[in-house]
Amino acid sequence: MKALVVITILSLPGFSALPAPLPAPPAFPAPPAQPIVKGPEHGALVIVGGGRVGPEILTRFFDLAGGRDVPLVVIPTANDAETFRDDWSGLKLFKDFGVTNITLLHTKDRKVADSEDFVRPITTARAVWFPGGRQWRLVDAYLHTRTQLEVERVLERGGVVGGSSAGASILASYIVRGARENNEIMMAPGYEEGFGLIKGVAIDQHMLTRNRQDDLEEVVARHPEILGIGLDESTAIVVRGQQFEVTGASKVAIHDGREVKGAQERHGKKYFFMGPGERYDLTKLERVGRPNRSEQP
Repeated sequence: MKALVVITILSLPGFSALPAPLPAPPAFPAPPAQPIVKGPEHGALVIVGGGRVGPEILTRFFDLAGGRDVPLVVIPTANDAETFRDDWSGLKLFKDFGVTNITLLHTKDRKVADSEDFVRPITTARAVWFPGGRQWRLVDAYLHTRTQLEVERVLERGGVVGGSSAGASILASYIVRGARENNEIMMAPGYEEGFGLIKGVAIDQHMLTRNRQDDLEEVVARHPEILGIGLDESTAIVVRGQQFEVTGASKVAIHDGREVKGAQERHGKKYFFMGPGERYDLTKLERVGRPNRSEQP
């Protein structure tokens, strides 16, 4: 009888044996993307914004490498020349500085760049330098080749890798001004991936000299996971681990898509400047200590 009563009740219209489902919890917006920057675990980067590379920058570069007599490999492929002689004018700054062991390494052929014979000088180098020109030439010749791998191993051995202008931008994970058409295009499909020796970063150059201080804003707006670093001429950041220091003659601009305390606003753009001697934490994404000089360019 008890079983019959239960069955009768369950069969009544409108009766449900299961509780009504709970309403779905409110959807919370995903946290905004922010840059995740990773510097080299070993060795150092010396990244220059173009123009004259002064003795204070070269001193830091070769002190980190182990002196002016260490093997230096210069890769000038960003330049548009077909060949480079041992007396190429781009080597003058090193020779005038007293560097004694220089190897020029250049090819436009990816098969050559991927060969054991070509990369042999890099395998014993303590320092590698990429001069200026156009970023896309370095992408076409070296990206994802054995040359790039051996440059990475220079850092793993505790050496130093540097570059100026196009040779600075290629060291980052995201390339700006990489278009083959001209160097005014900030984001060029097919030419946005760099060597990634410093990850989560885009590096621009000739910043104040060419009035480019606002240009990285469109990049970080489109890619909030990227930290934009603009370098003026004759100015460098020296990256060791998760921190960099500014050295040279002028300023660096930090472009962060987040709301950053202390950022200036110019023509609707927000970023802040750093000068020589100031340091930046790549993990916390903030300046270390108080600025020593005016933030105005």
